[in-house]
Amino acid sequence: MLNVVKSVVFAVTAAVISLNSYALEYRLPEKGSRLVGENQYYVVPEGKLTLEEIAAQFQLGLTNLLEANPGVDPFLPKAGSTLVIPHQLILPDTKQEGIVINVAEMRLYYYPKGKKTVEVLPIGIGQIGKDTPENWVTQVYRKRANPTWTPTTRIRKEYAANGVILPDVWPAGPDNPMGLFALYVGNLYAIHGTNATFGIGLRVSQGCVRLRDNDIEHLFNSVPVGTRVEFINQPVKFTEEPDGNRYLEVHEPLSRTQDEFESTEPVSLNLDKETMRFIAHPDTDSFVLKRLLEQRVGTPTRINP
Repeated sequence: MLNVVKSVVFAVTAAVISLNSYALEYRLPEKGSRLVGENQYYVVPEGKLTLEEIAAQFQLGLTNLLEANPGVDPFLPKAGSTLVIPHQLILPDTKQEGIVINVAEMRLYYYPKGKKTVEVLPIGIGQIGKDTPENWVTQVYRKRANPTWTPTTRIRKEYAANGVILPDVWPAGPDNPMGLFALYVGNLYAIHGTNATFGIGLRVSQGCVRLRDNDIEHLFNSVPVGTRVEFINQPVKFTEEPDGNRYLEVHEPLSRTQDEFESTEPVSLNLDKETMRFIAHPDTDSFVLKRLLEQRVGTPTRINP
């Protein structure tokens, strides 16, 4: 393994432009390639540093870190342990335009018009039964700073059952569940901020897409009204690179019955015809493939010799 010091080993390659408090930005790869970035490693320092704090530092959602580091404590990782920082990605197999939201990996991809870059931001998505849309193409219809929140009748009843009486309209401000900025993508859904410090990379919303404060502010200032927005569900991504190397990236599919911390059995992984054709290639290493499909660590792995 790499020589890891007690700090970030942050070797930014030519494929990665920057990591800041707003977005992880990559240069788009050459034609025929969809593999970007490099993984890094991080040694957990002494002190009560939560996994959420580490995830936020590296522009990741909690689930991204949990997948890449099986067995790590989701609240207090062990000091001195080494974490994989999953910054290498396979870009989703869809049109590289506007915003692409892959609910399976809980990441938002933004392709700025006129630039050969993609910005990647971690998101929180809808709870089970209040799912964020899938297989839907829409657009940013309007944007609003300091949004208000109007709970639906169903939401008010749910809160009331737990002894919480919601107002008809929650006023704008830092305590608003929609945060300080919102991009509206339909009558029922928005991409917005949050008043919570926990939940990015988890299924926590009423169906909307949540981002951390700095991320939604950056997106709000960068994305024009009318921008294309596509919602997809791709737990398995693959690419055959120009050099002949073949990579597979497998995430845990979204459960329809249990959340991340309740699940004791892996969710069934349904592979479409294109994925089946890709992995059926005669050069595929069957042992590597079996491990990937079982472990689902969410990082690209080469499956040919």
